[in-house]
Amino acid sequence: FFFLYLAYPVKSIAHTYPKLLNEMNDSFGRPGVECYCQHDSGAAVIQLQFLINEGALVSALADDTLHLWNLRQKRPAILHSLKFCRERITFCHLPFQSKWLYVGTERGNIHIVNVESFTLSGYVIMWNKAIELSSKSHPGPVVHISDNPMDEGKLLIGFESGTVVLWDLKSKKADYRYTYDEAIHSVAWHHEGKQFICSHSDGTLTIWNVRSPAKPVQTITPHGKQLKDGKKPEPCKPILKVEFKTTRSGEPFIILSGGLSYDTVGRRPCLTVMHGKSTAVLEMDYSIVDFLTLCETPYPNDFQEPYAVVVLLEKDLVLIDLAQNGYPIFENPYPLSIHESPVTCCEYFADCPVDLIPALYSVGVRQKRQGYSKKEWPINGGNWGLGAQSYSEIIITGHADGSIKFWDASAITLQVLYKLKTSKVFEKSRNKDDKPNTDIVDEDPYAIQIISWCPESRMLCIAGVSAHVIIYRFSKQEVITEVIPMLEVRLLYEINDVESPECEQAPPLPTPVGSANPQPIPPQSHPSTSSSSSDGLRDNVPCLKVKNSPLKQSPGYQTELVIQLVWVGGEPPQQITSLAINSSYGLVVFGNCNGIAMVDYLQKAVLLNLGTIELYGSNDPYRREPRSPRKSRQPSGAGLCDISEGTVVPEDRCKSPTSGSSSPHNSDDEQKMNNFIEKVKIKSRKFSKMVASDIAKMSRKLSLPTDLKPDLDIKDNSFSRSRSSSVTSIDKESREAISALHFCETFTRKADSSPSPCLWVGTTLGTVLVIALNLPPGGEQRLLQPVIVSPSGTILRLKGAILRMAFLDSTGCLVPPAYESWKEHNVPEEKDEKEKLKKRRPVSVSPSSSQEISENQYAVICSEKQAKVISLPSQNCAFKQNITETSFVLRGDIVSLSNGICLACFCANGHIMTFSLPSLRPLLDVYYLPLTNMRIARTFCFTNNGQALYLVSPTEIQRLTYSQETCENLQEMLGELFTPVETPEAPNRGFFKGLFGGGAQSLDREELFGESSSGKASRSLAQHIPGPGGIEGVKGAASGVVGELARARLALDERGQKLGDLEERTAAMLSSADSFSKHAHELWWSLKADILK
Repeated sequence: FFFLYLAYPVKSIAHTYPKLLNEMNDSFGRPGVECYCQHDSGAAVIQLQFLINEGALVSALADDTLHLWNLRQKRPAILHSLKFCRERITFCHLPFQSKWLYVGTERGNIHIVNVESFTLSGYVIMWNKAIELSSKSHPGPVVHISDNPMDEGKLLIGFESGTVVLWDLKSKKADYRYTYDEAIHSVAWHHEGKQFICSHSDGTLTIWNVRSPAKPVQTITPHGKQLKDGKKPEPCKPILKVEFKTTRSGEPFIILSGGLSYDTVGRRPCLTVMHGKSTAVLEMDYSIVDFLTLCETPYPNDFQEPYAVVVLLEKDLVLIDLAQNGYPIFENPYPLSIHESPVTCCEYFADCPVDLIPALYSVGVRQKRQGYSKKEWPINGGNWGLGAQSYSEIIITGHADGSIKFWDASAITLQVLYKLKTSKVFEKSRNKDDKPNTDIVDEDPYAIQIISWCPESRMLCIAGVSAHVIIYRFSKQEVITEVIPMLEVRLLYEINDVESPECEQAPPLPTPVGSANPQPIPPQSHPSTSSSSSDGLRDNVPCLKVKNSPLKQSPGYQTELVIQLVWVGGEPPQQITSLAINSSYGLVVFGNCNGIAMVDYLQKAVLLNLGTIELYGSNDPYRREPRSPRKSRQPSGAGLCDISEGTVVPEDRCKSPTSGSSSPHNSDDEQKMNNFIEKVKIKSRKFSKMVASDIAKMSRKLSLPTDLKPDLDIKDNSFSRSRSSSVTSIDKESREAISALHFCETFTRKADSSPSPCLWVGTTLGTVLVIALNLPPGGEQRLLQPVIVSPSGTILRLKGAILRMAFLDSTGCLVPPAYESWKEHNVPEEKDEKEKLKKRRPVSVSPSSSQEISENQYAVICSEKQAKVISLPSQNCAFKQNITETSFVLRGDIVSLSNGICLACFCANGHIMTFSLPSLRPLLDVYYLPLTNMRIARTFCFTNNGQALYLVSPTEIQRLTYSQETCENLQEMLGELFTPVETPEAPNRGFFKGLFGGGAQSLDREELFGESSSGKASRSLAQHIPGPGGIEGVKGAASGVVGELARARLALDERGQKLGDLEERTAAMLSSADSFSKHAHELWWSLKADILK
C-alpha cells in the first residue's frame, strides 16, 4: 500500500476530491520512503488518482490540466499532460483496473480520457441529457462520479445542487434520478450496489435504494438534536465527506467528517465513526482536511473489511486503528511535526560524533506518549535506497513556542530524535493581568532566536526572543532541581557618569558552589530586588519569571543556567544578536546592540559586561557622542578582568572626542544647557514608554516566521543592519551590535609567541576585537579560581558587518575550538570526584593544535561584503576577496569538504559562492535563490561535506548540496517508489450468481469509449502536451531489455506525436480547401445572377 497527499498547505489524500490550494504533493510509503513532486505551472492541485499497482499517478490542477506522473523511476516525472480549454475540471474518477478516466466539469458535463495515450474519447455525458427534461435550472458542477460496484455499466453522477443520476453507459440515458433539497458534498456506495449514501450541507446523511428514487430510505443527522415532537432536527454544519464500508462479520462502518452542531462553539474538529448502534466521536488537534479508509481488498464489489482510517489534518497526519477498542492511533514514523510550531531558526551539523544520534534517540524514545496501537504502521509501499551518507548529520530546529527539535538527517529523509521544551523553566501567565513583564513580545515570548551547540561535549545554549539565554547539559539520568540556577544581567549602552566613578569598583567574587544542584549567586552589580526606579519606570526586571519550585528534569538536556537581561530605566532589554558557548572553557558569551556579556556557567558568575564602545578603549576609530548617563548606572564587570592594554579611565570614556576642558566663564551656559536637558529627559521618559513598545514590536516581526509578517523588500538596504533588535532612541545609527563571536586558541597580540585561549568579537560596523582569557587549571581549581578576562587591544577592520570567523593552521587545516568530551554529569559524588581529574584535560590545549608553539595560524574573517585571511601573529592581511559590491552576504560558513576547506557564502541576490582557503580563490558562483522573505535569511545555513539547508516554506526544509560526490551518490540514495505486487484475486461470484446473472457485471470500456464506436473528441476541447518524463524515464531506466523497451516505447510515442501533428495539419488543409470551395461556389452563383439580369 502506498499513500500520497499534498504537502503544503495540506489539502487532500489520493482518491479524494476536496479543492486544494497548492501545487505540490508528497508521497509516503514505508517509513523512510518519501518523494516530493512539484508542478511547474504553480497551479493548485484539486485531486490525485493512483493507477493502482501500475506505478503511475494522475493529478488534476486548478488550471484545468491533467498530468500523468511516472512513479516507476526514482525521480517521478510527467509523461503526458492534457489541458482543457473550454471547461473547468471539478472531479475525476478512475475505476480499479481501468484505463478510462471520468472527468466531471463545472458545466455539469462528463468527459472520458484514455490514461495510456492521454487523449479524449468522443463519448460525452451532457448535463441536459442527464437531468429531467422538465427541469428549468442547471444542476451545478459535478461533485461526484463512481460506477456501481456490481455493474460497471452504471455510472452514479452527483451534482452540487442535490441531484444524483444513475447513468446507463451503454444505452446513453439516465435510469434513475434522485433529488434532495440540500446540496451534496460526497457520495459512497454499499459494496452490493443496491444502496448508496450521500452527505449534505445541512449535516444530514441520506441512504437511497437504487430502485427507489422517490425518497431516501433513511435520513440521519449524526450530531443533530432530536426534537420530541417529531420535527426535523436542527441543521448542523456540512458533512464534508462520508465513506460506507462493510464487513463480513458485523455491521458496516459509516465514517464522516464535519456535521457538528452549530452550538458547539470552541469544540475541536471531529471524525465520527458509526458502527452499528455505537457512535464514536474522535477529536483532532487541527482542522480535518480529508480522510481515507484503508481496506483489505481493492475490489469495490467485495466486503471491504476496513482496518484503519488515514486522517489528514492541517498540521499533522493521523492513522486510526479500527480493529481495536477505543480506536487508538498508530505511532507516526514520518517527520510531519516539523511545523507543529513555526520554525524560527535552524542549524545544520554534518560529520557529528558517531555516538550522538543513538544517545539522542535513546532519550527521545522515552518522550513518546503511551496508548498507541500495538500494530505496525500499515503504509508500507516502496523500498529504501541502497546508499546513505558515510557520516551522521543532525538538524536542529528552534520554534516559536520555545521548543527545540533534533532531527536525524543522515539519509534522504528526516527522522525526529528528541524534543526539548525550553519554556518549562518559566512561569506561565494564567490570566491577562498576570502577563510577562515585557511589552516587546505580545505572542510567542519563548521563541528561539539563536542556537549554539557543541556536538562533542553535547552542551547546548539557546537565546530567546525575550532576551534570555539558557544553557543545557546532556544527561541520561533523571534529576530534580530544587532551585533553577539564574543570573540577571544589566546590559547598557550608556557611558558611565563622571560623577560616580566609585560604581566601577569590582564586586566580590561569588562563593564557589558544587556541581550538584548549584545555587545561583548573582553578582552584586546585578540586583534583582527592585521592580521600578525612583522615577516610577520599570527597572531591574527580566522579561520572564523563572520558576521557583522544584523542577523534574527527564533524561536528555537539563537546565544548567538561565541568564536574563533586565529592563533598564523603563526601556526593555534588546534582543540578543550573537551567541557562543565553549565547553572546554566553561564559558558562554552573548551580545546585542548594547554590548557584550560573558558568563562562567561553571561558577555561575558574570565575568564581562561591557558596552560595545568600551571594548575599544582609547582605540575607538569612530567619532561617537555618548548618550546622557543615568544615575543608576550598572557597574561594569571589567573590574574582574584586569584590563591592561588599551584601557582608559572611566572619566575619559564619558567625554566626547571633541570636548575640551571646562572653563569657569561658560558655567552659565552649561547650567542652561543642563536645565534644558533635564526638561527634555522628563518629557522623553513618558514618550519612551509608548515608543519602546511599538519599535520593539516592529523588530519582533523580524524574528517571527514569514507567515506572521509581511514579506521583505530586498531593495531595503537597512536589512544589513537589522540584525540588531529594537532601538528605542534617536541614536540608532551610532549603535554597534555584536554580530559574531568565536572562542579559539590563537595568537592574541602581535608579540605573542604561542597561542592562548581568547574570544574574537565581530561587530556590525566591520570591526573585529580580541579578548584574552586567562583560565585557571582544570579540576577543582577551575571551580575555585576566577577566570581573568581582558581586552587585548587588537583591532581588525573589514567592510560590512562581521558574519563568521575561523582559524587555520600553517598547513591550511581547520583549527576547531577547544572542547571537552562528554561525560555523564549526574553520577554519584565519589565516582565523580575520582573521574574528574582523570578525564578533564587542560582547557588551554586545542585537540587539533600542534604542541609546537612556533607554528603560525591564519584567521579567516567573512563579512557582508568581503573576506580576509589574516596571518597570525603578525596580523598582516595575506589574502582578500571582495565577495559582492551590489548585494550583501546573508550567511557565510567555513566548511570542510573531502579535499579541503572552503568558505561558503549565500548572498541576498540569490548567489551561492564558495572560495578556497586560505587563498580565497573563487571556486563556485551559482545563481540559486533570491531573497524573497526573511524566512530564507533566518534559516539558511551551510555545513560540512557540501551540504546546506533553509526553510523553503513555513512547513518545509529544503536541503541542497554543492558537492560532486554527493550528487553522484544521490541516485543510489533515493528509494524506489514502485514495487509491483500480486493483485488479489477477484471475489468469487458463486455458482447461483453465475448461473442467474446475479454477480458483478463487467463492461468492455474499450468497445464503448474507443474511437471506432464513439468517434473523436472535438480538437478545441482539450490540448495534449507531451511531458519530459519519458526522456528522463529512459535515462534512469536500467540497461537491458527494460531499457530497450522503454526506448522503443518512447520512439513510438514520438512517432505517434508526429503522426498526430501531421493529421492536424492535414485536417487544417482540408478545412481550408472546404472554405475555398464554398467561397468559389458563392462567387459563381453571384456571377450567374448578374448574367441572368
